[in-house]
Amino acid sequence: MWEPYKKGFKAYLQLEKSLSDNSVEAYLRDAGKLTEYLQSANLMKSPAELDLRDLQGFIKTIAELGIAATSQARIISGIRSFYKYCLLENIVTTDPSALLEAPRLKRSLPDFLSIGEIENIIAQIDLSKPEGGRNKAILETLYSCGLRVSEAINLKISCLYLDDGFIRVTGKGDKERLVPIGSDAIKYIRIYKDHIRVHQPLKNSSSDILFLNNRGNGLSRIMIFYIIKDLAKKAGITKNISPHTFRHSFATHLVDAGADLRAVQEMLGHASITTTEIYTHLDKDHLRITLQLYHPAFKK
Repeated sequence: MWEPYKKGFKAYLQLEKSLSDNSVEAYLRDAGKLTEYLQSANLMKSPAELDLRDLQGFIKTIAELGIAATSQARIISGIRSFYKYCLLENIVTTDPSALLEAPRLKRSLPDFLSIGEIENIIAQIDLSKPEGGRNKAILETLYSCGLRVSEAINLKISCLYLDDGFIRVTGKGDKERLVPIGSDAIKYIRIYKDHIRVHQPLKNSSSDILFLNNRGNGLSRIMIFYIIKDLAKKAGITKNISPHTFRHSFATHLVDAGADLRAVQEMLGHASITTTEIYTHLDKDHLRITLQLYHPAFKK
């Protein structure tokens, strides 16, 4: 009954919204959860027949199943997108999801490392081994550019503009952005590319991929995870860290130093600045000093 609607929704997401395959599949899963609920509750209504109460029953059910608040919020977002499509196509005349309330989310601050901790982790790399030079280039790049791990493992040689101090990165939704890269990262990328990578076997499919494993293939996300976990353990750091921790640290250090939030948003490739705002967890002393310098009520 809902299959034609879901097919149309898929085409809308792909063609009009230009979303990545992963994003399209996530939205379709959300719509699929709703239809599964309708079947189990014997509520086989069309999208136009559903009302707010039906959708509230669906959200109550997934909450009772123990689905996390963040996942509930994402599912509600998916249902809202589906009804936006239905309105555009005149499948419905009113949107029952408009008044659907998402659970309140506690915005937790991501773990981040101090500059000293990052230096300590990188110092654990054994540069006498070929993979050591590669790993140093990877970690310097992660921290220098604030990359997602997927962006780092897919970084292409053809996207390096090292003489100009930039790299071209493909982020979420296949969106490209230019990101400045620091001198240390440039130095170790060049050492790896010119003196280590040239001696490795190359698979044709990975010939333009910068960071390779010993077999000449691109690295996996989990490989980067294990590399960082091992180095953190050697450095005696007990924080729960991952490749993403380097991205969090990059953003935190920029914001703490007074960087413009819009510039940080651009470098991170965030679609919304509200995502970037999580990094504004400045310490109280910094805030007080700022107020004393700039707010008339604090000036002596």
